[in-house]
Amino acid sequence: MAKEKMVYFFGGKKAEGNGKMKDLLGGKGANLAEMVNSGVPVPPGFTITTKVCNYFSDSKGKMPANFDKEYKEAIEKMERAAGKKFADESSPLLVSVRSGAKFSMPGMMDTILNLGLNDKTVEALATKANNRRFALDAYRRFIQMFSDVVLDIKKSMFEEILEHVKKTAKVKLDTELKEEDLEILIKKYKELVKKHYGKEFPTDPMTQLAMARDAVFQSWNNPRAITYRRMNKIADDLGTAVNVQAMVFGNMGNDSATGVGFTRNPSTGDAEFYGEYLTNAQGEDVVAGIRTPKPILELKKEMSKAFKELKEITDNLEKHYRDIQDFEFTIEQGKLYMLQTRTGKRTAHAAVKIAVDMVKEKMISEKEAISRIEPESLNQLLHPVFDPKVKYEAAATGLPASPGAAVGRIVFSSEDAVEKSEKDKVILVRTETCPDDIHGMEVSAGILTARGGMTSHAAVVARGMGKCCVAGCEDIKVDEKNKKLTMSGKVIKEGDYISINGSTGEVIIGQVPTVEPSLSGDFGTIMKWVNKIRRLKVRANADIPRDAKVAREFGAEGIGLCRTEHMFFESDRLPFMQKMILADTEADRRKALDKLLPFQKEDFKDLYKEMKGYSVTVRLLDPPLHEFLPKTKEEAKELSKKIGIDASVIWTKTQDLHEFNPMLGHRGCRLGITYPEITEMQTKAIISAACELAKKDKIKVVPEIMVPLVGSVTELRDQREIIDRIAEETMNSYSTKIKYLVGTMIEVPRAAVTADEIAEVAEFFSFGTNDLTQMSMGFSRDDAGKFIKIYIDKKIFTSDPFQTLDQEGVGKFVEIGIEKGRETKGDLKIGICGEHGGDPDSVKFCHRAKMDYVSCSPYRVPIACLAAAQAVIEESETSEYSMK
Repeated sequence: MAKEKMVYFFGGKKAEGNGKMKDLLGGKGANLAEMVNSGVPVPPGFTITTKVCNYFSDSKGKMPANFDKEYKEAIEKMERAAGKKFADESSPLLVSVRSGAKFSMPGMMDTILNLGLNDKTVEALATKANNRRFALDAYRRFIQMFSDVVLDIKKSMFEEILEHVKKTAKVKLDTELKEEDLEILIKKYKELVKKHYGKEFPTDPMTQLAMARDAVFQSWNNPRAITYRRMNKIADDLGTAVNVQAMVFGNMGNDSATGVGFTRNPSTGDAEFYGEYLTNAQGEDVVAGIRTPKPILELKKEMSKAFKELKEITDNLEKHYRDIQDFEFTIEQGKLYMLQTRTGKRTAHAAVKIAVDMVKEKMISEKEAISRIEPESLNQLLHPVFDPKVKYEAAATGLPASPGAAVGRIVFSSEDAVEKSEKDKVILVRTETCPDDIHGMEVSAGILTARGGMTSHAAVVARGMGKCCVAGCEDIKVDEKNKKLTMSGKVIKEGDYISINGSTGEVIIGQVPTVEPSLSGDFGTIMKWVNKIRRLKVRANADIPRDAKVAREFGAEGIGLCRTEHMFFESDRLPFMQKMILADTEADRRKALDKLLPFQKEDFKDLYKEMKGYSVTVRLLDPPLHEFLPKTKEEAKELSKKIGIDASVIWTKTQDLHEFNPMLGHRGCRLGITYPEITEMQTKAIISAACELAKKDKIKVVPEIMVPLVGSVTELRDQREIIDRIAEETMNSYSTKIKYLVGTMIEVPRAAVTADEIAEVAEFFSFGTNDLTQMSMGFSRDDAGKFIKIYIDKKIFTSDPFQTLDQEGVGKFVEIGIEKGRETKGDLKIGICGEHGGDPDSVKFCHRAKMDYVSCSPYRVPIACLAAAQAVIEESETSEYSMK
């Protein structure tokens, strides 16, 4: 790195970087540089690049050669621009040290404020500000923050001392502490540091800065940052920049303030100036929930000049970046400073509305609007809301921090949330959340906090996760130690149910029924644009009419996978299925199958009706037969009473059907080859249903009969002969003709590499990537969960291959199968029906692989549609770039 620039200065009217340098300067550093270059008032400072962070991590804490020279030069430039110097006893320079990765990771890494204070500079600051209380307050904050981030002394220890000093001074708020109280507090803080650090608190500002800089670099790999990157699919090798910036103070009296805001409402998307601030406070007070902040519009009354300038600057920033901006500001004795701007995190509801509104405002194009919405975020729009027909009474009301409704048992720690969420839905209740709570927030159905505002940690993180959240609910009293919550005079204990409404801020004791939301308006507009652009069709995996109805409402263009075995598990037909399996002769099997035929036929008719002419792909029986039989001798006895077959016969058959590796055993097409009568019955039901609808109801249906687990063309040929024979017989019996297709799932690696042969018999392929992943990687999908997380934690995998398709490995089999299949049959219809059909990254792969459709769960249909449209946009952008 010796020849690369490692430190970039910003300040005055010119910055060494710019807004396009996010890879190198991180989002925060690039945006600070851009603001300076645009003439926005920004305190001077410098950014240490992400490459230095990666070097630091790879070199176990060492800095690159020549770094110190650039570093010291940048410090000197900052001192000159600020008109202050480190350790100066008349005009000391104090700085903030903050992280700043390429992608915003709010609250995940570490920040230190007021760095540069010691016993001498604190008095100089007091004299210069003519406010000793302010200086002492800044000093105690610095000691606490530095000790927490750099010296790894728990924040809670300092909070305990603070609460004790407040209690002794008989005050409620930090701002009510007097100078003498703060002196006692500082003394006690230093004693705590010496006890746990083993040394005196560092007093040299340059030593403080170096230690803070290294701690911020190290925070890139703290557990909460790693978890956040995993959840948001952010690469681990990007690194974070470090931003060192001269401090400005919002706690220098009632003509000073600090705040955070958004140029539009990040929860609803409404075009309104949105945010919060506190007078006589520092930045962490607003987001930490220590004091409840005021709405930003009140600033217009308190400091009209600063408000007008802030509104003008932020409006211009939104126009410049052409997106909602999340900004931080400080007003020091009437003068406004902008500390940060970045693209604002928003709920899915807000993302859709903002995208549509900005197209209407001619700020962005339809394609840009589509590109700005995270496909996975649409899950938020599909979450339940309280049933509007049900009346309920709120026991408390807080701030509506993240929309939706959640019902669950309350827990008071993230650890309990992780443990208890395995059995039931939980609501995480905290006085206030902190970044270390991220693992508990991830598994909770919703979050409720007693303190904090709309931009507190709980609110911001919940919105990013799509979790329902009520924050700053001062009507409740949280006793985390004794695990109880008090509201409306009632005590609710851990494990009791509550319901929260993140759209209104209401908290209800007990369980409120929920309903699924309806989609219209801006969502409909976005989906119209999406459907104009995408090439891939999107179908749904659905086995029952209810799921098919939901799928159609969400825009599914057919059923890509109907799992017929799910129909056999219904209580009115399972006994016949079990009799068929237990039968010793073909005649007895056919007898049981004849009983199942009417059920199957009616099931298919109901599905066909819901699909209204769209294709329905029916997979023939796939799972091994033992799955339909009892698992214990007791269950065998119970079944014996129902179907009149001796329990010993049932249990013996169950044992006979047991397999050591059933996923590679007697299942799929192997069942149809062994017991042709099963394929015959299912084919008859599929074709009969279509014939009856075509003849009586004039509903056109094109059934697609899919043979599972084929590894050889001879297997498919065997089954196709049965299907075609029964189909012809059935159509003749109805004196009608319908079109139907016969195809197969490509889920065995051998099928992919012999796809040219299989395509001679098949009219369509559907890649069953769940099994294809299992067989290609040698993983049991039922057991791999025990170690996949370890693989991801150790960076062996970047994601779970059963959730996101392994494009480099399993994806090669898919590409080979498509290429070979279409060599034989150019118009071969090809899709995917594994869980990957609803994963955005996998959908984009399917687009590039030239599939015709993807199929996914009904609730993921909009997600797949959006990802398919984004794939087209990304492809055109890549083509335009390569042409340049």
